[in-house]
Amino acid sequence: MNLKKELGEKIKRVRKQRNLTQEELAEMIDISPRSLSNIEVGACFVKSETLEKIIESLNISTEELFANNHIKTKNELICEIDKFINKAKNDTKTLEKIYKILKCLVEDL
Repeated sequence: MNLKKELGEKIKRVRKQRNLTQEELAEMIDISPRSLSNIEVGACFVKSETLEKIIESLNISTEELFANNHIKTKNELICEIDKFINKAKNDTKTLEKIYKILKCLVEDL
């Protein structure tokens, strides 16, 4: 994965965690929603001034934004999820929570 795409995906993920739409964040950082969309999909690289505004608006540190410890392959993610499920397989309440969380996430796709 290239740097533009990785950074864009991280910005998008944090924006969604903060419950912001592209339009809202774009307005906060004074760029068009289309420009923000291009940044998030890795079509263009973010200017340093815009990056500073994104960091401030999302209330995230530079270190957190550029950390790569969140990147896992699809198979690694499936294995991790499987570990959580196996760990909870004897606990019905925990399994129900996992089910509800996964159901909510998948329904949003």
